[in-house]
Amino acid sequence: MPKVDVLNINGQKVDELELSESIFAAEISEYAVYEVIKNHLANRRQGTQSAKTRAEVRGGGRKPWRQKGTGRARQGSTRSPQWIGGGVVFAPKPRDYSYSVNKKVRRLALKSVLTTKVNEGNLIVLDALEMNAPKTKDFIAMLSAVNAGKKALVVTAENSPNVVKSGRNIPGVDITFVNTLNVYDIMRHDSLIITKEAVRKTEEVYA
Repeated sequence: MPKVDVLNINGQKVDELELSESIFAAEISEYAVYEVIKNHLANRRQGTQSAKTRAEVRGGGRKPWRQKGTGRARQGSTRSPQWIGGGVVFAPKPRDYSYSVNKKVRRLALKSVLTTKVNEGNLIVLDALEMNAPKTKDFIAMLSAVNAGKKALVVTAENSPNVVKSGRNIPGVDITFVNTLNVYDIMRHDSLIITKEAVRKTEEVYA
């Protein structure tokens, strides 16, 4: 079983934690990670883009000049795509880009990125992360003490309003919970800071 140091908010080692092999020492599947991130980005697309075809553009009902004898190319409408003010060829229309990915693939991808963070030494486990009041200064001090990277994802077991309010205005820092943990967020951050309680809950939820 992989082991990691457990730190307090001052960056001091207070304990050692054994991680579950099935979650934090799993076989890494780059393909699963790619598929899940692609799915995540596709599901985020609004799909509200829209342009008008030549049938929808106002005007153009009259033939601009006669068919023959002018020396110019024949034209049937001033709303054809080659005209200024004309319609768009294969105009994009509102559509739904979302699709689903197999649950086993999503689990495999999550285990892969968590294992990667452990292997790279970018998994930081805290014994606890509690704040009596929203204090961004204290949150920044904690990040500095544990040597977090410029971009850090902080994971707690449950929603803690004071923790969220303390870290939400810090550039490069995001806060999430075990139940909303996703592959995309983990991959785009340098460090994964997770509480000891959140580790245990992660092992229960994603085992």
